[in-house]
Amino acid sequence: MARADGTAAPPGKPLDIGAAVRVAARFPDKGHVRTPYYLRGKRGRVVRYFGVFLDPTALAVGAERPEACRLYQVQFEYDEVWGPALSEPSGNTMIVADLFDQWLEEMT
Repeated sequence: MARADGTAAPPGKPLDIGAAVRVAARFPDKGHVRTPYYLRGKRGRVVRYFGVFLDPTALAVGAERPEACRLYQVQFEYDEVWGPALSEPSGNTMIVADLFDQWLEEMT
């Protein structure tokens, strides 16, 4: 993964740690998608901010000037992802994924 230089930061400020987000429910027919299918449409919380990187989807197809995007670690409740019918016995299991900002929608 290529870290973007400081001048390439996307507009706006990064999401706050603890921010409630929803993973966009997009299902592209083609492309090199970096977001797990099973997380699309699910709600979670930002637990870590990794910084600014070059868009991995654009890099995968050989773009000469990929845009910069932010990378976050997002935590999801087990039941949010897999549903209450598949509940894990202790109730303490979380799912954590590293996701780029173009897939995250801040919830207010």
